[in-house]
Amino acid sequence: MIKILLCCGGGFSSSAIATRIQKDIEKNNLKEKAYIEYSPFSISLEKINDFDIMICCPHLNIYVKQLLKKQTVPIPIYVLPPKIYGNMKMEDIIMDCEDIIEMYHNGQQNPIHFPKEENVLKIKRDKAYRKVKGL
Repeated sequence: MIKILLCCGGGFSSSAIATRIQKDIEKNNLKEKAYIEYSPFSISLEKINDFDIMICCPHLNIYVKQLLKKQTVPIPIYVLPPKIYGNMKMEDIIMDCEDIIEMYHNGQQNPIHFPKEENVLKIKRDKAYRKVKGL
């Protein structure tokens, strides 16, 4: 099971999305594949050791970079592309999380991004990377 910490600025949008995703997990019988919890970015480091990956809303991109200049984070951080964030489907999130975790364990540095997706705000895909580009 992948334990996902979903972060946004104040927790408002991520809490709504996490609730919607939790329903998606239950509806599609994905409880054994993923658990998701939301947190405001400002307190996410207090919880980080209980999770496998931190995924952040696109508007946190600059804050993630600032954080990583100051300290190392012991799990992969993935800033969601805007279209995926707006259309979150748990199946796609799980696929991206699996791939991001593998990339992290293979030595890629935080924040983790897929090839040619360094600028998160320019990413146009709305599905998991492997569905669109393949790995």
